[in-house]
This record gives sequence, C-alpha cells and structure tokens, in this order.
Amino acid sequence: MALSLIFMPDHARLDLPIVLPHVPDATDACVDRLTDCLRGQPGVSRAHVVPATNGAPDRLCVHYDPDTIARPRIRRRVRSVGADLTDRYGHLVWSVEGISRPRRARSIADRLRQINGVVEAEARAAEQIRVEYDRSSTSADEIRDVLRSMNVRPQGDRLAAEAGRGDREEEHDHDHGGIFGEKTELIVAVAAGVCVALGVGLSVVGGTPGWVPWGLYVGAYALGGYHTVREAVETLRAGELEVDFLMLAAAGGAAVLGKWLEGAFLLFLFSLGHALEHYAMRRARRAIESLADLAPDTALVRRDGEEREVSVDQLRVGDTVIVKPNERIPADGFVTQGESAVNQAPVTGESVPVDKTPVEPPAAARDPTTLDPAHRVYAGTINGSGVLEVRVTKRAGESTLSRVVQMVTEAEAEKSPTERFTDRFERVFVPAVLGLVGLLLFAWVPLGEPVADSFYRAMAVLVAASPCALAIATPSAVLSALARAGQGGVLVKGGGPLEHLGRLGAVAFDKTGTLTEGAPRVTDVRPHNGTSEEDLLRAAVAAERLSDHPLAEAVVRYGEEHLEGRPPDDATEMKGITGRGIRASVGGRPVHVGNAALFDEIDGPPLPDPLREEVEALEADGRTTTIVRRGDTYLGVVGLADAPRPEAAGVVEQLRRAGIRRMVMLSGDNQRVVDAAAERLGLDEARGDLLPSDKVDTVRALRQDEDVAMVGDGVNDAPAMANATVGVAMGAAGSDAALETADVALMADDLSQLPFAVGLSRQTRRVITQNLWIALGMVAVLVPATIAGLSIGPAVVLHEGSTLLVVGNALRLLRYTPS
Repeated sequence: MALSLIFMPDHARLDLPIVLPHVPDATDACVDRLTDCLRGQPGVSRAHVVPATNGAPDRLCVHYDPDTIARPRIRRRVRSVGADLTDRYGHLVWSVEGISRPRRARSIADRLRQINGVVEAEARAAEQIRVEYDRSSTSADEIRDVLRSMNVRPQGDRLAAEAGRGDREEEHDHDHGGIFGEKTELIVAVAAGVCVALGVGLSVVGGTPGWVPWGLYVGAYALGGYHTVREAVETLRAGELEVDFLMLAAAGGAAVLGKWLEGAFLLFLFSLGHALEHYAMRRARRAIESLADLAPDTALVRRDGEEREVSVDQLRVGDTVIVKPNERIPADGFVTQGESAVNQAPVTGESVPVDKTPVEPPAAARDPTTLDPAHRVYAGTINGSGVLEVRVTKRAGESTLSRVVQMVTEAEAEKSPTERFTDRFERVFVPAVLGLVGLLLFAWVPLGEPVADSFYRAMAVLVAASPCALAIATPSAVLSALARAGQGGVLVKGGGPLEHLGRLGAVAFDKTGTLTEGAPRVTDVRPHNGTSEEDLLRAAVAAERLSDHPLAEAVVRYGEEHLEGRPPDDATEMKGITGRGIRASVGGRPVHVGNAALFDEIDGPPLPDPLREEVEALEADGRTTTIVRRGDTYLGVVGLADAPRPEAAGVVEQLRRAGIRRMVMLSGDNQRVVDAAAERLGLDEARGDLLPSDKVDTVRALRQDEDVAMVGDGVNDAPAMANATVGVAMGAAGSDAALETADVALMADDLSQLPFAVGLSRQTRRVITQNLWIALGMVAVLVPATIAGLSIGPAVVLHEGSTLLVVGNALRLLRYTPS
C-alpha cells in the first residue's frame, strides 16, 4: 500500500516513499497506530487515511498548523513512526491448504490468537490466513509450525513485513490433503464403509471367528475417525467444544458398551457426510475461483517495434497488447486500433456484446476512467471478430476482474447476521447437550434400569443433538449465492449485505445516471426581454465551460454546435454554489447560471414574473431549467431533458413484483421535473431540490420505517449509500471508487441487474430458512425419539441425511435464474 501526505491547510502535497510497506491494506491496525501517533504531535489536528480511488494509492492525510510544526518535521516523523512499526509488527498473508469449512477456519483462527505475540489472526474457508504479530514475542516460523501442527500447509507466503519488500515465498507442496489429494477424505470414508459392510457380512456367515468382524469394526473406527479426531483435537486446543467432539464421544461410548457395529456405522456416516459437505463447499468455492480463470495467462504485446508473447503478470501500464478474434482480453485498458464487439458477460453480466471503437492514446491516457464505455475493455472479456490493439491501464493484479475475485473471496469470510446467530447458538447448545447427556447417564437411578441402557440412551441423544446441519446451513447457502452473484455480474460484499438485500422494503434511486441515461441534452432556449438566442448561449457557454457538471457539459455541447464558429468570451473566477448553480466573470461582468433557487438567494434583482412563468412551464413539462443572468440583466432560460433508461420502467415493475413496497426518486432537480420523471417510470415518490446532505437525511428517514437500499453511481451518492441499509453502485466495472464504496456493485451500467440481485438474495433467505428448519427440526424430532428409545443406527442415518439435505439445498443457488 502506497501512502502519500496531503498537508493542510495550505493544501501543499508531498508524495512519500512507501511508509508502511508491510501492511496489506489501509484497514490494517498499523495504519491506525500511525495515525494515532501523529495525532499526538504538537500542531497536528487530524490524521486519517483517504482510500484509494481510480488507481491512485491510499493516502495519509495530515492536517497541521504550519506555524507550530514545519513540513520537513512532519515528513521525518511519519518516516520514523513507519519504520518503528515496520520493525516491530509483522504481517503474514498466506494462501494455505487444509481449511475445508468455516467452522474449521474459526478454530484455526482461535488457535493462532493463543500464540503469545499474535495481535490478530483471521482464517478463511477460502483458504487464506492473515496474521499480525509482534516480532519481539513470536516469529513467522513459529506461526508456520503451529499451522502445520494443525495440518494447514502454507503454499505461498507474502511476507510484506519481512524487510518491507512485499516478496512472495513459494513452497511447492503438492500434498492436497493426503495421499489421494483432495479425494483423500472421501476415499477414507468409503473405506470405513467397506469395513463396516464386510464386518456385517462376515458376522452372519457361519464359521467366521468373532475377532474378524470385530477387527473390521475397529478398522472402520480408525478410518472413519481419522479426520474427525484431528479436527476435534484442534478445536479443543482452541478452547472450544464443537460437533466433532460430540460424535467422537458417542462413538467412544458405543465402544465402551461393546456396540462396535453401531459405533463404526456412526463414524462411517459422519465421515462420509463430512467428506460430501467439503466436496459441496469446494464446488461452490470453485465457482468463485473460476472467475479468476477468465483472464488468459499470456498476452501478445508490442514493445520496441516487436511483437512478443509475455505472461500477463509482466504487462506494464502503457503497454500495447494485440487481441486477436475470439481471444480473451488480457488486461484492463482502452482501444487504440481496430473495431470489434466484445462479450463482457464474464465481468459485467451483460448478455449482449458491446461494440468497441478506438480513441486517441494521448488524450485517453491522461484519465482513462472518464472514457466512454465504447473505448474501454476489461481483462477476462472475450473479443469478437475484429483485431484490437489495447493500451494497458492497469497491471494484472489491479484489474477489475482481479479486484472482483479478491472482494468476492473476502466476502466469503464476512458473516451474515444469521451465521453469527448460529455460531452463538452452537457455542451455547453444545455444552448444553453435554449437560443433558451427563444427566441421562444417571437415568438408571430413578428409572431402575441397567447402567448400560442409560449409557446407550445418552450416546444416542448425543448423536441426535449434534447440530451438524445447523453449522453448515447458512455458510453453504451464502457461499453458493455469492458465487452465483459473481457469475451474474453482481458483486455482493458478504453475507450481511446479501441477507439485507432480501429484506428490503424500500429502494431510493438517484435520478441522473441511474434511472436516466445521465446524458442530458438541451431541448429549449428561451431568451428573455429582447435578448437574442446567440447572446444567451454565449453567456451560458462561457460560464459553464469552467464547470464539470453534466448539465453544464450539455449546455456547452449545444452552444458549440449552434454558435457557428463564434466562440464566447473566456470566463474566469468560476465559483460553484452547491445545489444551485455557478458564478463566473465574463468580460469583466458577473454571470450567474443556475436554478430559480439561486436567484432567490443571491443579491440583485429578483427573477421577473414572466421569466418565472416560463421556467415553471418548462419544468411542468419535465425539463430541468438553467437561468442565465449577466450583471443585473436576466438573459433567459435554457431547458434540458435527460431521457429515462429504456429498462428503468421494467425494473421498477420487477422490483414491485419482488415485494419492494416503496420506491423513491432522489434528485437535485426541481420538484416538478422530478415528479414528471417519477410518474413516467411508475415510482411511488419523488423528492427534488435535494442537496447531497438532504439525500442523506432522506435515506435516514426512510430507514427508520424499513430496510432501504440506495442506488447510485458509488461516488457522488456515497454519503447517502453509506447511510442506507444497503448501498448499491451501478456501472462498477473499471471504477475503483464504486467497488470500494458499495455493499453491492452492479458491474454493468445496467439497472436490470438489480432485480436479479434482489431475487437471488430473497431466494437465499428462503434457502437459509429452509435449512434452519431442517436442521433444528431434525434435532427437535430426534432428541425426544432417542430419549424414548430410538437406537443409534437410525439416529445416525437421519442425522447425516439432514446434513446432506441442507448442503444439497444450498447448492441449488448456483443454478438460480430469475423467474
């Protein structure tokens, strides 16, 4: 992570070398330590991190009083603190093998936190370990040894803390879980089943010594309990009791009673259920990993006048790559030569190929993010029939595709509210089960039955009450849904937003660029009181040229087309008036351009009644109006219109069918304009004349009544999105800011992905609910049944059957299609 300094209040900027080379991202605790230390310096009023946007690095922003502390001293202090933190704290980000499911990841993280000197540890079922540790108390080797003792094998370490280089250390370990690779657990479970079957078969054949079936049952114990014992020991070492321990206790109890067949059968089915559960989780995870496989491994690049094939990791910003017909595009960039239709479905979910045309490199390279989508391409998308030359704008690890893969992988570790609830429930439920079993062990006292019968009943209850299906019910559904969303061009950042999206009662839409095309055009030019149309346009264009607002750009475009080579005077001293308009100086005279509210607030003559009536008539017809005044003279009004997106009305109807009860349009445009647009689209409410802060207040008010989503572009609407239950950004492909801002990112600039995301979320909530009913229902049925006398065998079959049913139900989400 690169850090630079912005010095306030004089706004001088100083780019520093990498201050904290060891931290993986700006959320790391060392960044907080750095800012906390700087805040304590005399003359420093504030220190905070400005997140990365559009390829720029994360920045450390320091507000200071230059009369108290000099800039060089700030620079030295930042370097000194950064060096101290680098020397003391190490950070490990390792890809590993051996984390098969969320419960195991939790146990591994708990075990790592017990190491003296480990400050924080995260383990993900996506097979990634992240550890922050104090070098004075422990080391990377000790952490590695602990992981290996838990049968977790680091594949590639990124030791960014070691010498501050961010290098990777590769370990070529080809052991993927055992001698048979990732199938080892399944093969061992099947072998346990074979031992059980042979034991049963031989026991009914006359003349077979009794020790032979017994030996086979013992073999089934060893095979079926191998993986279970390992995980149970790791869980106990982390100070927790989980399902694995309960099943082992039940199997051990059966052995004590001499019920070797039932115990072997229990461990066989339990290990088989685990193996199939892990298979299902791997299948869902592979659906996510398949996104990473979309980008090609090599690229044809032109350097020094020669074409050569290189690894995509070797591509540099500014390289020109040649993409032949039907090949995948190797990197994000813009087209400099050739025309073709590109299938962007792998990244954005768009069903129709997008036509691509070239753009001049010098102008485009200055800010590629502002280019029209017709010129931009993304890694992993598929070229059509033409040959394209593409200027690379992002390295392989920074492409839109790689960021999506990273974020989806990270989202897997973000637990949903239901998942957190089941975790808490398990931690209480498992000890409660052990307490109940302890009481049942002494049931022979009041009942007067043999001790063996009470012991057997207690073991049967232990099997029945084990919440295996409950533990996997939510994670399997969330993982499958995240994978399906990624395939559909929707990035959902974790189980929380996924569940919240399915509970929405209201959706607030930004108007411009979300419900409309975002490209307003001038429809009316109405001079006032004898002013010529040319004079009105010249004054408007001169002032608006200094603004980057979409309405200003539309006025400038129209004026340049209609002034016929008679350019307006240059304007200076432009000042924006938020939500109202602008003021500029043209030819030494002040020119104000804005809405009616602007002229009600500034000094000077009020808006004339005839002109106000003209404005109201245009706005009643759905136009956005821009009034122009030069000095004290009103020149007239320009009317603009922004056409609704073709899909917007259909999306509103789909959301209504999906159960969204309230849909609201938010806009800074005049209320009459917003009302007209909302009526055309079938929205319930329209709120106009809103400043950015007003949008935040509106979203907060909506949220008091029900869960609400704010749909915008991820940048201008960021404050409102942050205050909504779920923030949804459109057109996130290629936009770092949109990807970082939103809880849910629609990769394509296509509103029709929103009903898909809402529908998937609601289906996920239904699946989770079904899974919880199956899991808890089975426990509720089996516990009384086993207390009443149901034997271990049927209990095991029903128990493991419910686990497999839950996993199979969750996997249906991988095939979800909107109805």
